[in-house]
Amino acid sequence: MGTALLIRASLLGLLLAGSPAFADDIDQLPVTATFVVSGGYWEGDAGDETTATPVAHEDDAQEPAPRRGYYKLISIRQPDRTAKVYLQRILSTETGPAVQESIELEEFTGIHPYVTDIRPEDSTGVSRQPGFFATVYLKTDPAQVEPEGWTVLIDEFGEIRVERETN
Repeated sequence: MGTALLIRASLLGLLLAGSPAFADDIDQLPVTATFVVSGGYWEGDAGDETTATPVAHEDDAQEPAPRRGYYKLISIRQPDRTAKVYLQRILSTETGPAVQESIELEEFTGIHPYVTDIRPEDSTGVSRQPGFFATVYLKTDPAQVEPEGWTVLIDEFGEIRVERETN
């Protein structure tokens, strides 16, 4: 069963069970969030980051555990109907996901887009390669008939590239 299907089944189960905790969480989602896509993955040493979970060894010395997580791409509607696009690195922890980093993708902010859709490269589940790829569909004029495609690519080293699709 794919990860996306498992998540949908879990959310449906929570909705059907009437979980108050879920209702509180969903109510925190801003109504201005028009598209949210998550996927890909990243991993690395905890280094000196404070978010690392120490791992106990036989000699009781504490060593930071390796960090691992995934990416989230979010479109937030602005009062003028254009959107800002944010990229988050989500840290997977024993107590659940936590935001490791959030950045505004200035390449989008500079063109004042009307975001019409965001789609991941692959919706079949967990990626086998580190990184992330998604396409943001947008219009720079609301009267524009066809949207433009822009890609957001994060390579295995965490380098981010945002560029207009060239077909």
